[in-house]
Amino acid sequence: MSTSVAAEAAPPSSQRGVIFAISGLIIGMFAAIASSTIISPALPRIVADLGGSEDILTWAITASLLTSSIATPIWGKLSDLLNSKLLVQLGLGFFVTGSVLAGFANDPSWLIVGRAIQGMGVGAMNTLVMVIIAGIVSPRERGKYMGIISGIMGVAQVGGPLLGGVITDGIGWQWTFWLFAPLVVIAIIVIQLTLRLPKRPPRPVKIDLLGAALIAIGVATLTLWITFAGDKYDWWSWQTAAMLGGVIAAFGLFVLNEFKAAEPIIPMRLFMNRTFTLAVVGSIGLGVAMFGASVFLSQYMQYARGATPTQAGLMTLPMVVGQLIGGMLIGNLISRIGKWKRFVVSGTAIFVAGLALMGTVSYNTSFVLVSVYMLMLGLGIGSVMQNLVMVVQNSVEAKNLGAASAGVTFFRSLGGAVGVTALGAVLGARVPHLIETNLKKVDLSQLSPTQLQTTKEQLTSGGFPDLDKLPDVIRIAIESAYGSGTAEIFLCAVPLGILALLAVIFLPNRSLSRQTASEQLAKESQKAVVDLAEAITSNDSSEATTAELVLEGATSGISQGGQSSTDAKARTAVDEGAGGAEASR
Repeated sequence: MSTSVAAEAAPPSSQRGVIFAISGLIIGMFAAIASSTIISPALPRIVADLGGSEDILTWAITASLLTSSIATPIWGKLSDLLNSKLLVQLGLGFFVTGSVLAGFANDPSWLIVGRAIQGMGVGAMNTLVMVIIAGIVSPRERGKYMGIISGIMGVAQVGGPLLGGVITDGIGWQWTFWLFAPLVVIAIIVIQLTLRLPKRPPRPVKIDLLGAALIAIGVATLTLWITFAGDKYDWWSWQTAAMLGGVIAAFGLFVLNEFKAAEPIIPMRLFMNRTFTLAVVGSIGLGVAMFGASVFLSQYMQYARGATPTQAGLMTLPMVVGQLIGGMLIGNLISRIGKWKRFVVSGTAIFVAGLALMGTVSYNTSFVLVSVYMLMLGLGIGSVMQNLVMVVQNSVEAKNLGAASAGVTFFRSLGGAVGVTALGAVLGARVPHLIETNLKKVDLSQLSPTQLQTTKEQLTSGGFPDLDKLPDVIRIAIESAYGSGTAEIFLCAVPLGILALLAVIFLPNRSLSRQTASEQLAKESQKAVVDLAEAITSNDSSEATTAELVLEGATSGISQGGQSSTDAKARTAVDEGAGGAEASR
């Protein structure tokens, strides 16, 4: 049995070397994450140009989140089997393709298709960046790099709307898609030149196609139900019963399939790991707030406070600052002192408090207070989001690193996709009711016939009204409705935040390892060698066969230096075992 594995280069040993190695990943991740939010301020104008209703707004966002959620666990599983460098370049290729298609869209359908393809690339970056970093940096040192990634995600998540507003007001909404295409091409080239990872040996790759199909059906059906319930049909209706039945059936069959699949997308045994299970619960709550805040805060600034798209982006900067501070400061503290739980718990508590306080805002709340609330949200998300992934990586076997990392990210993305859709449905249902209630309090007799006609045209257009064209009394009524509606959706997210806090509190406080994933694989390989030698010594052919299979899996990601040592030990152990077996005969 041959277990030799060549390596392109040894993992970088200095912080500067690591940052150089992952520089292309950072560029690609910024572009992928920013694409989820950069279109937020452009959505009203996109709908006006392409035609459509508020449903298009929701689907333009949800399409990317949906395909990202579906693709994330698949990319993660593939990273346990194939070269992660090649996979991340392939994922970025999907992103470029989707960006170009969405920018050239001349109707809502093409826009949604382009966003869906973009989402496949985003799913790759969400998973593979974490897996690659884990392969070259130990959990004890990983915090500082998770902080950098969290900071990048913060800038992209909330800075995206700022950039989108400038682009929309300037050169046109199409460039919110095209802008990142050349940047991602540069990222692919930089990754090729700077990233050096251990090569994996040839190994049969079995893709769980049935599992992928079932998870896609389940996620898509769930999102469709939340999108149309309360609009196309009642929440309590036969359509709801049929769709929920389909969701339960799809996910139930998915779970059964994962128990039987040779290479399950999400190995069910991971849920026996308490850290993984609790991290999944926490990630769902974080996903709802992270994606929901970036999307609906921009709309709040525009339609409750009368800001332009550019101004709306600038007004969300406190959240960017909070996420930068939370991610980088807490990441460095974790790496310095080696303790993580106190920071993750306190960060989640700040996050929940920020959600609750955002639930008190109105159209005329002091912007200083709103800024403080946004800062708290950013601090909480930055302190927790990537550190949860790191804690899970620290608790699972190296051979399951990709699947475990992708599992946490999948449920966070799923929470984001379903959460944005659900919160969008709540906002879409509540705002018309609140506008109607507010308009009943307005004395319409003080409006001229022209003003009444303009008001009627704006409110029956099917899209967002142009506030600048409305009389002041009508404008204030609409701004008040959007302010109250935004507060309500943040209050809806508070129970999920509390659930995330409870999950984090009960996480096992396991010490952070000083070994990289490659070193852990080498250690697992050495143990398999000993098991193989003992099996040969005892003349137990079944144990020997099992040990050989374990050895093949354990050595799939070992670098050349680690492998040479392992091979030497393997030859020694096997020779000694064979000698012992011969003597016994």
